[in-house]
Amino acid sequence: MLKSLMVAKAKEELEQEVLDKEEEKQRYLAEKASPLQTQGMSFAELQELCQELHGKIDVVDEERYDIEAKVLLNKREIKDLNIKVLDLRGKFKRPTLRRVRVSADAILRSLLGSKHKVSMDLRANLKSVKKEDTEKKRPVEDSDWRKNVEAMSGMEGRKKMFDAAKGPTQ
Repeated sequence: MLKSLMVAKAKEELEQEVLDKEEEKQRYLAEKASPLQTQGMSFAELQELCQELHGKIDVVDEERYDIEAKVLLNKREIKDLNIKVLDLRGKFKRPTLRRVRVSADAILRSLLGSKHKVSMDLRANLKSVKKEDTEKKRPVEDSDWRKNVEAMSGMEGRKKMFDAAKGPTQ
């Protein structure tokens, strides 16, 4: 009930506003652009009237151009100030990102197109590694490294390192 009354009142006010604007427009046009009396004018007078009207049109166009330029300048300034406000506030709305799982086959299909049927098993190309071997290859020494510096320096030390990396010879 209340909502319908508010809608009816708003409708009446809107109609009244439209009528007021139309009356104001008619009053302004009557004041600024009075009807031309061209009857009984000679050709020279008509030409002079046309020149006056063209002069007024030029002035109005210049004013309109100046106002449009000011409006564009103000819009740019407002936009820059809004950007500065956002920068100072430091709140940028970041979209929530979703995790998308795409297989290698789907990526290749999207890149190459549906004509190419390529299946790629990435795990098949991997080298299998045993955990036991990696632990045996790298024995951990708890000795002090400073003791071995002099022993490993020079060509003799490099030869020892090379032989150790090569493994025991049989």
